[in-house]
Amino acid sequence: MHYLRISDAPIDVGEMYQQLVAPEYGGIDMFVGTVRQWTGKIETTKIEYSAYHSMAEKQLEKIAAPIEQQGGRVVVAHRTGQLVLSDIAVFVGVAAPHRAEAFKWCQYVIDTLKHEVPIWKKEYDTDKIRWGN
Repeated sequence: MHYLRISDAPIDVGEMYQQLVAPEYGGIDMFVGTVRQWTGKIETTKIEYSAYHSMAEKQLEKIAAPIEQQGGRVVVAHRTGQLVLSDIAVFVGVAAPHRAEAFKWCQYVIDTLKHEVPIWKKEYDTDKIRWGN
């Protein structure tokens, strides 16, 4: 069963990993996204995440359901609120019977989340404020 959370609470990677461990899974793939200082020549000082919570949760359910129907497990946690450099912004983990599926599904979840889930970021850079997802 999947675990999906959008919250201002810090993300505990160890706790998220434990939700993926089970005897039926031989592969666990995880992605942890942190607040980085540099994007090319743009320097970021902090990021503020916001979400349309009910819609975001529905979208995450849609992303997780087909993977779980194929025998995988999905764990997603995304922070909201203000985060500083090196804070964990997002955790995506997928457990699968084999590593190839775990890798493929984990990349699918994070890529789809970035494009389809209504979570926005307000980047506070040294020269201006930028909006993105």
